[in-house]
Amino acid sequence: MKQPNSLHCFVCGVANPFGLHLDFYETAPGEVTASFTAPAEYQSYPGIVHGGIVAAMLDEISGRALMGVDSPRFMYTARLDIRYRKNVPIGVPLRLVGHAGKSKGRAAMAIGEIYAPDGTLLAQAEALLIDVPDEIVQSTDLEELGWKVYPDATADEAH
Repeated sequence: MKQPNSLHCFVCGVANPFGLHLDFYETAPGEVTASFTAPAEYQSYPGIVHGGIVAAMLDEISGRALMGVDSPRFMYTARLDIRYRKNVPIGVPLRLVGHAGKSKGRAAMAIGEIYAPDGTLLAQAEALLIDVPDEIVQSTDLEELGWKVYPDATADEAH
């Protein structure tokens, strides 16, 4: 089941001209996936995705694993421990996977991973996430943020 996107989020924002435009799919309870092929604009060394972009993808896929679909759980990242295992290549289809971990009160743990097409683990992160306070969530106009499920992009619109 596809999760909602927003308009301007760097990772999922459909209207952000500089963003990654990722779509997230809940594939099982507590598991989320996304696909992405990074263009040259996101590289550091030639042919390699910038580590900050890798961190942003891991941060988002981790949080999305805890979000759910019907009644979203909005969280912010308190800690993100990243292991860059191999260079993440530009121009290669990547698979992102997020797994929800233990949840206690307002805090929860999650794991994010980025895989190469051959299944090689390229980068992974463990995230500690904290619920956004209820008063902030309740005072946020999700419609104004563009928070909804958008149709999938066509192949020539996708990265």
